[in-house]
Amino acid sequence: MDALPIWAVYVIIVLAGLLVVELGYRLGRFWHGRNPQQPEQAVGPLVGATLALLAFLMVFLIGIASDRFDNRRRLVITEANAIGTNFLRAGYLAEPYRAEVRQLLREYVDIRLAIAQGSTALDEGIRLSEAIHAELWSRAEKLARANDGSTMVALYVESLNEVIDVHTERAIAATTRVPTNIWLAIGFAATLTLLLVGFHHGLLESRSSLAVLALILVFAAVLLLMIDLDRPQEGLLRVSQQALLDLQRSINAPTP
Repeated sequence: MDALPIWAVYVIIVLAGLLVVELGYRLGRFWHGRNPQQPEQAVGPLVGATLALLAFLMVFLIGIASDRFDNRRRLVITEANAIGTNFLRAGYLAEPYRAEVRQLLREYVDIRLAIAQGSTALDEGIRLSEAIHAELWSRAEKLARANDGSTMVALYVESLNEVIDVHTERAIAATTRVPTNIWLAIGFAATLTLLLVGFHHGLLESRSSLAVLALILVFAAVLLLMIDLDRPQEGLLRVSQQALLDLQRSINAPTP
């Protein structure tokens, strides 16, 4: 589903829902024709129970997706703070290390924003980020050996380590998705529920098309929200990069 745009996913869900309801309706008509004396009222409570179960599963899923979204948003702020601190502490370093480190950090921020804005693929962005980590750490090792016991260098290395750690957290958050088994459970519950809805209408020989369409449209909209929250690099709901944008402006501003 990740290969499809978000609007196409919505259309597919709606069409699949209508197809399942229609199948259930035809089964209900067939069953009613074979068993005309069987009371159809018994199916109503079962439909209500499956709808309640589906709602519970969707609340559970949207909670997972929302937590992951909030975590990605928190990590953006954490990363901006870590890079900003490292940029400031680079001022402790002697030249040419100070200028080199700060230029690498400017490039690093540009790469992080390019990943978030979709102009650089995630895998390529991670590779470029880790290449800058290697450059920064190489310089940090030289400084540490040349200034053994220096508090200023120790503070700089500590902040650099924080930048690298946050990168790892963001990389994991960007590739961690809602487990497939949960999506399969939602799909199975939704299919069974809509099948029963159609089956019940078939027993009653009443389509109630408008009510069923409204149910499917609302269900698809809620499911689409969960899918959107679970897509870190695309979709309508995107994690704000304002903290990194503010940092980019700050570190690129002319030095007074």
